[in-house]
Amino acid sequence: MAKPKRRYVCTDCGSLASRWQGQCVDCSQWNTLVEDAPETAFSARHDLSSGGRAVAFELLDAPSEALIRRSTGLAEFDRALGGGVVPGSAILMGGEPGIGKSTLLLQAAAQMARAGARALYISGEEATGQVRLRAARLGLADAPLQLAAATSVRDILTTLAAGPPPALLVIDSIQTMHSDLIDGAPGTVSQVRASAFELIRYAKENGVALVLVGHVTKDGTIAGPRVLEHMVDVVMSFEGERSHQYRILRALKNRFGAVDEIGVFAMEGQGLAEVANPSTLFLSGREQAVAGSAVFPALEGTRPVLVEVQALIVRLQSGATPRRAVVGWDSGRLAMLLAVLEARCGLNFSSAEVYLNVAGGYRLTDPAADLAVAAALVSALADKPLPLRGIWFGEVSLSGEIRAVAHASLRLREAAKLGFDCGVGPADGLKDVAGLHYAGLDSLPKLVDRVMAAP
Repeated sequence: MAKPKRRYVCTDCGSLASRWQGQCVDCSQWNTLVEDAPETAFSARHDLSSGGRAVAFELLDAPSEALIRRSTGLAEFDRALGGGVVPGSAILMGGEPGIGKSTLLLQAAAQMARAGARALYISGEEATGQVRLRAARLGLADAPLQLAAATSVRDILTTLAAGPPPALLVIDSIQTMHSDLIDGAPGTVSQVRASAFELIRYAKENGVALVLVGHVTKDGTIAGPRVLEHMVDVVMSFEGERSHQYRILRALKNRFGAVDEIGVFAMEGQGLAEVANPSTLFLSGREQAVAGSAVFPALEGTRPVLVEVQALIVRLQSGATPRRAVVGWDSGRLAMLLAVLEARCGLNFSSAEVYLNVAGGYRLTDPAADLAVAAALVSALADKPLPLRGIWFGEVSLSGEIRAVAHASLRLREAAKLGFDCGVGPADGLKDVAGLHYAGLDSLPKLVDRVMAAP
């Protein structure tokens, strides 16, 4: 009998290779090739054009039962999902170890069970006694949540088929599941793909909201094959610094709602507490104006969040190479902004160390943060504080122009609601909003003049 050929699959792009090598030839990523199950040899005798079951087609206007979202009992979780879980949907949640994924899902499942829905929590990493101990610490011991510790997909599906389908099924985690139809240890590419496929098929056929917990790699991506993210309906990321108490639940993919919606939580002794107004959370402690501090109205989906951008400039006396340290923002974009400030505004940052931080462990991806970062840098360089109740937003181009950004009026209304009285941004015809005076600028040199003219 011929020995089956080995093959290796890239966990990032899914390409196949006949032998292991350090770098994938297709996506150029390192150490992403893992051994997969041997490929079945197909030939012309495997004709799939007959012998199957006919597929029933339906029209778009065919009558069907409306899918009603079900609340998880956590408003911030529902917001990130787009209004609640959809029956028959598959949700993949990733996050760093210890960030609180299991705690969040245990709270959501317990709240749904308390509301009368049948919720199941299956752990492949902990015993039921350990899960019960955590539930008691969170004050959820009285919730009628059904727990199980299992890793065999066959055992799980056999048990589920014997009773009514649940409203919510949590699998913690998909990397611990094992299918006896596939060779390989749990966590391999073939096992993760096969186990997820069987669980998702059960959820689709029975209208069960399925949540799969996924481990992440050292660069923050979900471990396992990239096809796993395509198989599910929703991909969520639970982010935050473990040194901070704040956590952000972000939707990266959502077939039933808006992408980039966020839910904000605070890690406390009784579990994850919802933060209804995250702007006040990220701005706590700002009692007096300090040089290098600017407030930026970020936009996450449809929710404006005001965050503080902090900059520090340290002049060097010797000829040492200056450092550029960034926390919470793109270091490449900081380098670009420093180059624009030097080339278009005549400021000198080449002989100074630049430190930039986004307060509260928040991560900014909005390009409208350019103006707030520039204002913080100029303020720190000139040692002149910016207005304490002022906001800054706008995208900066390489020519030094300040360009318009999306939903500017929404950012201004959120700032006015929190007591801010002045705003600086693009000169695109925006007007004052409910006690907030707006000043429009069309170029970065005018921003420098405005900061330098401050008393």
